[in-house]
Amino acid sequence: MISEAKAKFQRISPRKARMVINLVRGRDASEALQILEFTPKAAAPIVRKLIASALANARQLSPDVDQDSLYISKATVDKGPDSHMRRWRPRAMGRATQVVKGVSHINIELDER
Repeated sequence: MISEAKAKFQRISPRKARMVINLVRGRDASEALQILEFTPKAAAPIVRKLIASALANARQLSPDVDQDSLYISKATVDKGPDSHMRRWRPRAMGRATQVVKGVSHINIELDER
């Protein structure tokens, strides 16, 4: 692992974020940034900023690293807690159900080929 970047408590459902992460997992970092620039998904800007942050972290840790040799070695999306976005919807006969708002923890690791 050369560098990693984490984005916690992102206001997007994990299922939608995983679709975008699966596009870029295993690709070169520069290629992944180009793909995400033209991906019309809600999670694409979040993941793009995260990859750019991981590249900046790699540059900060070792300035002599070759950025063209970095690739996304590990990319995960985990479910965050639902307690932060708690909403209720009225239902029949005086009941109420909780509206589940998705929260994601996204983690990206870069490594050298």
